[in-house]
Amino acid sequence: MIRNRSYKNRIALVISLFIAVYATIFSRLVYYGTIESPEKRFVSQQVSVNRPQILDRNGKILAMDIKAYSLYAEPRRITDIDEVAEKVNRIIPQLSLKTLYDRLSSPSDFIWLARQLTPAVKNKLMMAGIPGIGFRPELKRFYPAGRTTSHIIGLTNIDNSGVAGLEKWLDGQGIADLRNAGLANAESFAPIVTSIDIRVQHVLHHELSRALVEYGAAGVGGVILDIKSGEIIALASLPDFDPHFPTEAHLPDRLNRVTASASEMGSIIKTFTTAMAVEFAGADLTTIYDATNPIRVGNQFVRDYFGKKRPLTLEEVFLYSSNIGSAHEALSVGVEAHRGFLLETGLLKRLQLELPEIAKPMEPRNWTPPTSITAAFGHGFATTPLQTAVGIGGVLNNGILVAPTLLKRASLDELPATRIVSEKASAILRHLYRLSAVKGSGRRANIAGLRVGGKTGTAEKVIDGRYAKNRNFNVFAAAMPMDDPAFVYLIIVDDPAPKSETRGQTAGLTAAPLAGEIIRKTFSFLNLTP
Repeated sequence: MIRNRSYKNRIALVISLFIAVYATIFSRLVYYGTIESPEKRFVSQQVSVNRPQILDRNGKILAMDIKAYSLYAEPRRITDIDEVAEKVNRIIPQLSLKTLYDRLSSPSDFIWLARQLTPAVKNKLMMAGIPGIGFRPELKRFYPAGRTTSHIIGLTNIDNSGVAGLEKWLDGQGIADLRNAGLANAESFAPIVTSIDIRVQHVLHHELSRALVEYGAAGVGGVILDIKSGEIIALASLPDFDPHFPTEAHLPDRLNRVTASASEMGSIIKTFTTAMAVEFAGADLTTIYDATNPIRVGNQFVRDYFGKKRPLTLEEVFLYSSNIGSAHEALSVGVEAHRGFLLETGLLKRLQLELPEIAKPMEPRNWTPPTSITAAFGHGFATTPLQTAVGIGGVLNNGILVAPTLLKRASLDELPATRIVSEKASAILRHLYRLSAVKGSGRRANIAGLRVGGKTGTAEKVIDGRYAKNRNFNVFAAAMPMDDPAFVYLIIVDDPAPKSETRGQTAGLTAAPLAGEIIRKTFSFLNLTP
């Protein structure tokens, strides 16, 4: 009987202990959930905020995580605010004494003082023996190429979340969800291999930087595209920004002019007009278009910049960049077919790419014969330089347009490709591009031995709703080698300083020689031999 009572007492004791343990756990959970500040609990945990490395096509690092430390304080544990403020200010002078005093006087249990400090600064603070402060280890994004790749890679915010460029795109591919679930550690991701060749990118960025100053331009930009694979080898836009200083990226002139800005592209659009005439109207190099007289459109006249005032062959229309001849080419095809072809080549549709900063093309609500006439020589609709380069690549690549990408393609066997013109039309345009680089406005981009082809485009900018006679948007597209083009270079010079009060700089004088210099310094990296 006594043994049985002792057994029951032990069972009761065990039950009581279990109840006490679970009651303690429950009370602590309630305390953490309702009393202790969430920031303080966050500091006590090791929260993974890793991101994958971003590499160029040859394995060079373009973005990576590095260790950093954030400084916090617990004001209620600080007895001498002045002492703490003075010691922190001596080590981090960017934090003023007033700012520190105001923050340390807070009634809160927890406050941030500084984010993303270097290990060296953290060590100095620790050696100073300052009471009431602590550190939270975290990760900071580092960009070895800095400004050179800023419009491609983008940047992250102070919490290591992507806010622009590939960094923002990556978060949209599921990285943000893994981070929020606490699963984004260093082993979670394989490196992201881009299509960019950092050697070519450095040359492009350097030459654009020089041209920005030399031409006194509002902006410059360029893209180098492998038209066989659709891979973007280099892309830059200036003015740019330092991704380590995020406030720079928000300045209004720092937009990516290659992808995030739609503009009238001028005579470079004659590439598509000519291809369309060959494809749909049965034209060839000897087809005649009467460019004797201007064409009346409403109250305006379509004229040639250097008019020959005579009938021109299709070859001459392209070589002399005749607006009148191009208008006749478009009229021979018809309005519906014209717009349909521009849709097919991607000029009127928003481009799909691994960048959030993609502008939507602009076009008239209703297409009419006057719309088609002006669109024939690159006026009346706006598109981005990148999709112009992609479309030109499709025309010259035996008529096959390959969708562009900023990621290195693992295989070239099954590419996202579309035929936009026949091989015959492509062959004619390759001939015309080479002719323009030898005898036409693209002569300043011709490099001996490389069989460069090219087409200029000079569009008057719209200022206050009207075309400004001496304010130009200059474009030059080059391709090489023209017997079987592999690469397209497209260069823009936005609003170069005018040569006089009435005459602006043209693409043949700015974008073409700039493209030639970039080609001369990059062709060897692309495995091209003169």
